[in-house]
Amino acid sequence: MQALRNFFKHPTISITETCKNLKQINQIHSQLLVNGFINDPDLVSKFAASIALKHPSNIEYSVQILDHCHNPTVFALNSLIRVYSKSSTPEKSFNFYKSMLNSNKKPDNYTFTFLIKSCAVSNVVRDLGLVVHAAVLKYGLDHDPHVQSGLISMYAEMGLLEDLKDLFMDVYDSDLVTQTAMVVACAKLGDIVFARQVFDKMPEWDVVAWNAMIAGYVQCGEPLNGLELFYRMESKGLKVNEASMVSVLSACTRLGALDIGKRAHEYIARKKLKIDVTLGSALVDMYAKCGDINMAMEVFWGMKEKNVYTWSGAIGGLAMNGYGEECVELYRRMLHEDVKPNEVTFTSVLKGCSVAGLVEEGCKLFESMVKEYAIEPQLEHYGCMVDLYGLSGRLNEALKFIYNMPVRPHAGAWGALLKACKLYNNVEMAELASRKMVELEGEKDGAYVELSNVYADFNRWDGVHDVRYKMKSKRVVKVPGVSLIET
Repeated sequence: MQALRNFFKHPTISITETCKNLKQINQIHSQLLVNGFINDPDLVSKFAASIALKHPSNIEYSVQILDHCHNPTVFALNSLIRVYSKSSTPEKSFNFYKSMLNSNKKPDNYTFTFLIKSCAVSNVVRDLGLVVHAAVLKYGLDHDPHVQSGLISMYAEMGLLEDLKDLFMDVYDSDLVTQTAMVVACAKLGDIVFARQVFDKMPEWDVVAWNAMIAGYVQCGEPLNGLELFYRMESKGLKVNEASMVSVLSACTRLGALDIGKRAHEYIARKKLKIDVTLGSALVDMYAKCGDINMAMEVFWGMKEKNVYTWSGAIGGLAMNGYGEECVELYRRMLHEDVKPNEVTFTSVLKGCSVAGLVEEGCKLFESMVKEYAIEPQLEHYGCMVDLYGLSGRLNEALKFIYNMPVRPHAGAWGALLKACKLYNNVEMAELASRKMVELEGEKDGAYVELSNVYADFNRWDGVHDVRYKMKSKRVVKVPGVSLIET
């Protein structure tokens, strides 16, 4: 805190915080030149750091100032490393780390905390993460809790689960921050068992730790365990926040548990939690996917702030519940509100076109996705287009679209065609689609079952026997179905 107070002692530096544009910053810079302070490395460093921290959009100006400073301080260099680690070009943070080393300055825990963040968020410098970790050990900063939690997050982004565990086991005195980061990281990488082991061994839990574990269960496909943990958290008298309820709603969505979701909504109202854009979007998603589209839209229109994910969720919800034309209309309303669509938006609105049979509209949207918004179609978008043609009975166009795809057709595209072929009793094309699925997913029983069902639907029993023979020869075992009664 003392360093922060000293930082703003000089009046020239303090006034930088109040600047509203680059012109005013230039005027302060001129005052430093006129008064001869430009040769004071400490003051110049503070000035450059002030610009970077308070006006990150003008960070290049800070860089120019430091370039003319013969001995910038570690604080100034750390400030630029920090700002770049949060920017669209985090790899540039390493330029100032190199400057630090070249001027024989010793990096500190803040240096590495921000460098680690850069490695975690940027594919360009992710490979340098191991080098940064080695430097952390070299300078004896591996026991700093913020450095530790940063390393844990970095290894999680790199997908190195075992290295992550080794790192955590080497932490002799992990604190709440480090332990919570470990819970989040392990859940992200799918090891919910180890995440729970870490959680259970924590000497105390704050709401962040509880939220991390609940969210982890939901992310790993165990929503019931997530809800159970939430009830336990509430019973201990901890203050539930908006993040807690986002995870609870996500669990309800995965379970299709509308009644529990409604009670969660009532709980939010009773506790007077703020329905911000994240929580509101979770409510819209829950109601839509649980089949109560009217309530989903009521929440949607009641939200004061909406982002592209909120709009996409509502658009997708309408499509999912059979309101194709309303889905397209809401998409147009979104554009009117100057909200830029993303990949998820187009998946949702293309599904709406399929539901409503709006083939020409869907084709225009698919084209606009590429030409107007420079979004490269993903496999799901191609599948939506096949579905669009197929469900409208335009099977030949659907097949032509598959063959003209610039990427290798995936099982989802052939599956969409197969669904349409069954609907319109086209046995030849259905056989082609199901055989293509077998080629792509030959090790899975589902593709063979689909092909067998096609033959059975059209009384082609010789084909059924042929499929079963191939399954037996390739040792593909059909996974038995389980009824809800059995569970």
